[in-house]
Amino acid sequence: MTEKLTYTHHYIPLSRDQLVARLRAALRDKRFEHVLRVEQTAIKLARANGVDVEKASIAGLCHDYAKQRPDQDFIDEIHRKGLNPDLLNYGNAIWHGVVGAELIKDELGIWDEDILNAVRHHTTGAAVMSPLEQVVYMADYIEPARDFPEVGRARELTAASLGAGVAYQTKQTLDYLVQRNCPVYPTTLETYNAWVPAYRKEIE
Repeated sequence: MTEKLTYTHHYIPLSRDQLVARLRAALRDKRFEHVLRVEQTAIKLARANGVDVEKASIAGLCHDYAKQRPDQDFIDEIHRKGLNPDLLNYGNAIWHGVVGAELIKDELGIWDEDILNAVRHHTTGAAVMSPLEQVVYMADYIEPARDFPEVGRARELTAASLGAGVAYQTKQTLDYLVQRNCPVYPTTLETYNAWVPAYRKEIE
């Protein structure tokens, strides 16, 4: 059952239907269906954790808005906005959140920093994350179609404690990157140091 919110708080100059139409145009079918599932998961987590449901819907829908853009779009935006030049050493996995938030601002007219940070940090996390950021970080990880060995545990932990879910996902993400000799974006390390020790007992 899809919950279709009516946006009333002016966080975005589009209705939900207009936003969904923009996403359908920006994404291939499989990715589009994913963002719809993330939105619904974010709404449920928001209700369970006292988070603004409208913001959760918008951020859940928008988190992958830029995911399927050409690399050059991100490179141009990094230069145009004077973003950290270290970003150029990474790729789409980082760019579609950190740089994608800038494209969302420019193209969708969203200026609410909590929503933008939820998009910026949905793959890297952050040392300090608002409840909305935590909701979107986890909704992307545990949406119903996710199917990997750790997802059941992630869902259980998140249902009990949003922060424990954040810590668990961060630990699993860092393990994944290290095992595959992938570069680790500095913010991911900051997230690990801030969240994993704090929830060590819950996630063991």
